Amino acid sequence: MIAAVAARQFGVVARAQLIAIGLGEDALDHRVRRGSLHRVHQGVFAEGHRVLPREGVWLAAVLAAGPGAVLSHRSAAALWGLRDAGPVRPEVTVARRRRRPGIITHRIALAADEVTVERGIPVTTPARTLLDLADHLAPHSLERAIHEAEYRRLTSPVSLEALLARHPGRRGTTVLREMTVRETIGRGRTRSELEAAFLALLDAADLPRPRTNAQVDEYEVDAIWPAARLIVELDGHAAHGTRRAFEADRARDRDLQTRGYTVLRVTWRQLHDDAPRIAAQVRAILTRRATVSEP
Repeated sequence: MIAAVAARQFGVVARAQLIAIGLGEDALDHRVRRGSLHRVHQGVFAEGHRVLPREGVWLAAVLAAGPGAVLSHRSAAALWGLRDAGPVRPEVTVARRRRRPGIITHRIALAADEVTVERGIPVTTPARTLLDLADHLAPHSLERAIHEAEYRRLTSPVSLEALLARHPGRRGTTVLREMTVRETIGRGRTRSELEAAFLALLDAADLPRPRTNAQVDEYEVDAIWPAARLIVELDGHAAHGTRRAFEADRARDRDLQTRGYTVLRVTWRQLHDDAPRIAAQVRAILTRRATVSEP
């Protein structure tokens, strides 16, 4: 019975769980003395041996911190895959601080929609985890975590933007708010809106307009200058934000490039933030191709 509980919990079991299945205090102490249970934290044991996977280390810390505790901060980021590794000591959040050697404890009252269970471990949601990381990470590391959450398509009951509004004034949230604004630029924009913005960019730069929504062999492309064999694809998040779409887009680009086309991909955020450079790149390719084609 002990082994069955531990097997579901990455090799760890709490004293309260042992008592609940009928193990008395004397029997528990006897198993500790003979080495079939190994104390990890006060009231938490490893069954059979001391070597635990990191999930076992995390869950042991949550169990030791007491009722309502959840994995949080950098440890939660590691569980969600937002960072390669967490700190040496696991981090947990509890409503009432209970200091435990070997555990970093944060005293924070979390709302029910800010916590969840992942792989059997109580943990802060991805959005709440990013909010907590803002207090501890350098801006470039925080931005990488945001990008990783988007890449993994992690969702939360309450969005990061809503949590920023719910918890104003926290240290690090100014930088995080700026990053989320940048990340959401262009979300929900339609293909026609992207096309209109791109054509406006070309008009402002006095560049010739391309054919739009044109057919190139078996592919439909967003914009093409046939004489220059230049194609521009306008990447909206909804159409191109999945891993499958990402792979399909790159395979198509390679195919078109082998047929002699230059393919540029432009996002709404790039249209918003980097319009002069995009115009310069289009102009350079059109000029170069026009020069090459002259007799």
